[in-house]
Amino acid sequence: MTTHRHIVRRVTGMDTADGAGVKLKRVIGQPALDMLDPFLLLDEFRSDQAGDYIEGFPEHPHRGFETVTYMLAGRMRHGDNHGNTGDLGPGSVQWMTAGRGILHSEMPQQEEGLMWGFQLWVNLPAADKMVEPRYQDIAPSAIPVVHPAAGVTVRIVAGELAGETGPVSGISTAPVYLDISLEPGARFELEVPEDHSAFAYVFEGQAVRIGGEAVARSELAVLSRGPKVEFVADGHSRVLFVAGRPLKEPVARYGPFVMNTPAQIHEAIADFRAGKF
Repeated sequence: MTTHRHIVRRVTGMDTADGAGVKLKRVIGQPALDMLDPFLLLDEFRSDQAGDYIEGFPEHPHRGFETVTYMLAGRMRHGDNHGNTGDLGPGSVQWMTAGRGILHSEMPQQEEGLMWGFQLWVNLPAADKMVEPRYQDIAPSAIPVVHPAAGVTVRIVAGELAGETGPVSGISTAPVYLDISLEPGARFELEVPEDHSAFAYVFEGQAVRIGGEAVARSELAVLSRGPKVEFVADGHSRVLFVAGRPLKEPVARYGPFVMNTPAQIHEAIADFRAGKF
């Protein structure tokens, strides 16, 4: 029996817009891949045209899940209705646990140049959906960088690798979130929790072979279960690898609210309208 994960599904991003018209590619959360438990959405935003991003994401509500923003280039400023503010610059991460409810905004802090990054939505288990909101704002310098094999550089946002542990902590789905850079000819075997859901998204450079099959740039590979993932690079490549414990619970979704039942969605809408977030 092989211990290496293989590709079970391939998805390419769908062009769409969100917020006040920010253009992006929706990779998870679209018809071809509605979700990958516990992951509800993955967006890649990338443009050097200010008109594609300048209006940002004005104040909007969240309840019942977590948002993870990883900036590769550009600057965004976040704020919420509890008075929290902060800047997200290149290489920084924000892991926001919306919990019982928060009103949040993310607005560009530039009028020209490249804006590039990812936003991932991670579901919360039923027991945690109504926790108090919290942020983990992580500066680039707080993210460990390791070299687990020749020609391989990995930034560890969450999880453990090569004796280092990512700065994100206390997340119920026990996530692994890695930014993997591969030089030509590099080969890397990654150990992951065997039953975690996992995907790999090639976001820079050339195709990467995962489990022996080539994954092209801007293509997401959903991976089978198993304790190991093998990456082989023919050219320079960069891969976002994410894994998490599936919740295996009912999901009721309505825009920025993710609960377990339709009744809880109605309650979330009523609470939002009543100013209880």
